[in-house]
Amino acid sequence: MNFELSEEQLMIKKAARDFANSECLSGVIERDEKQQFPREQITKLAELGFMGMMVDPAYGGSGMDTVSYVLAMEEISKIDASTSVCMSVNNSLVCWGIETYGTEAQKQQYLVPLAQGTKDGELYIGAFLLSEPEAGSDATSQQTTAELMDDHYLLNGTKNWITNGSSASVYLVIAQTDVSKGSHGINVFIVEKNSPGITVAAKENKLGIRGSDTHSIMFNDVKVPK
Repeated sequence: MNFELSEEQLMIKKAARDFANSECLSGVIERDEKQQFPREQITKLAELGFMGMMVDPAYGGSGMDTVSYVLAMEEISKIDASTSVCMSVNNSLVCWGIETYGTEAQKQQYLVPLAQGTKDGELYIGAFLLSEPEAGSDATSQQTTAELMDDHYLLNGTKNWITNGSSASVYLVIAQTDVSKGSHGINVFIVEKNSPGITVAAKENKLGIRGSDTHSIMFNDVKVPK
């Protein structure tokens, strides 16, 4: 087997390293101390095509392979872990999830701007809402529910330690639709952050990567279209 990196992969690695040194290094300690979201850095990563690296170009992504993505993540993480984790959530959890399991309509509405990192000239990124106060590592014990009504689901619950919590435009929310089925009753919902009934709580005061905009998110009778 050939374990040598391809020319394209080496180019991606260098581009990410150059970006990290030129755009992330300056002010990285200050941003962490102030718990400041790296909006400028994320915006520039989007311009480089790094917010949807593995997404099919048909949906606004860069169409790169997994190794290229990991190389880019490594180089940025060496300098600024807050920026890299924000980038990782958008790529690995949000974009991948919608591209793999979403409908064509969902891909057109959400995946395209998420992969490009922008919509109507504004930053557009996602967050992945899984962990809860009593269900961090044990995700199957989560209590957030989505009750099926006539033409929508009614979402209630609390999520914790959510990266991109207040900066994201769209959430992937994991919730129970049938408690009797246990883990088999868990589903994922695409929820727009500005939906009525959503409360973004105070920022979590963590020990590190404090610029990653980590919050608790609460849902009180949030209507999600069926």
